[in-house]
Amino acid sequence: MTIVTSGKVLITGVNGFLGTWVAKKLLEEGYAVRGTVRSEDKSVYLKKLYSNFGDKFESTVVPDITKDGAFDGAVKDVNAIIHLAAPFHMSAVDPAEIINPAVEGTNSVLQSTLTHGTRVRRFVLTSSVAAIMELLPEAPVFNEESWNEQSIRNCREQGKDAQQHDKYLASKTLSERAAWDFVEKNKDRIKFDLVVLNPAIVLGPILHEVADPMKLNMSMLEHYISVVAGARSDEELFAINNSWVDIRDVADAHALALQKQEAAGERLLIAAEPYVWQEWVNAAHAQDSSLPAGNPNADISKAVYQMKYSNEKAARILGSTKYKTKEETTRDILVSYREKGWLPVPQS
Repeated sequence: MTIVTSGKVLITGVNGFLGTWVAKKLLEEGYAVRGTVRSEDKSVYLKKLYSNFGDKFESTVVPDITKDGAFDGAVKDVNAIIHLAAPFHMSAVDPAEIINPAVEGTNSVLQSTLTHGTRVRRFVLTSSVAAIMELLPEAPVFNEESWNEQSIRNCREQGKDAQQHDKYLASKTLSERAAWDFVEKNKDRIKFDLVVLNPAIVLGPILHEVADPMKLNMSMLEHYISVVAGARSDEELFAINNSWVDIRDVADAHALALQKQEAAGERLLIAAEPYVWQEWVNAAHAQDSSLPAGNPNADISKAVYQMKYSNEKAARILGSTKYKTKEETTRDILVSYREKGWLPVPQS
């Protein structure tokens, strides 16, 4: 097994919120990138976006990631794979509607890699803290040893009556487990290392193609409605909490996951710090007073954070210890919103 510091990298789901930033990072570092999209029209914007990199970027169509052999052609002649493509929606009736495609998609690309990806030396799976966190009364600090058994259990016991968030969280947990199980089952045949990244809620400026803020990915849609649209009550702004990380820091982590030998076979949690939405409202309002203020009198020091994560292991292995601040990320998010016409001209 070996690190991958050059060559061609396959990125599945390259046209998504995270995929576009990961591709940009790798292209800037000299890699060639092949990205999968579900239809040819999805690649038009990307080819223009990465036009400065010449022929270093190419796309290939994979209409259904769950089909056997879907990635057989895509994995050929690449040195590494970053698997980002995964189903995401909050409309599943039966949990299997989202769990099965997530697991099947992961198994499909791994099987294609095993069979046809003869040059692949590192496989990076982008999982999530969804596969780590549980809603527990004591609010522990989660780490890479933690697994979300709670959502799996809730889906198994409640079936169609399970909460939508449990159905999604279970899909992330089970698809990541499928990757580890696949590697263990085929360890005598595999010629590549598996690295799993588990980022917290990813926020940051918009690089991918999206015409309407209501069509943003879930994390950025939550940001927009909470910070710009003012759709949260004072209570919700202070009560809804999680941990976050800037999308560019996550892109950096993906590059480092290819380049660090110590990352081989590791599960790495990528998180900056916890938040309540009022903190993001404060940061945005301080930079543009025309934006909602929420409850400026809220005492942030009294916020209760249920989702806290240790990033010590990732810092040690990847060597990345500095994350962007809410203020930095807010500035750049607002710039990208304005570029898309989603905000008025800023006021002082």
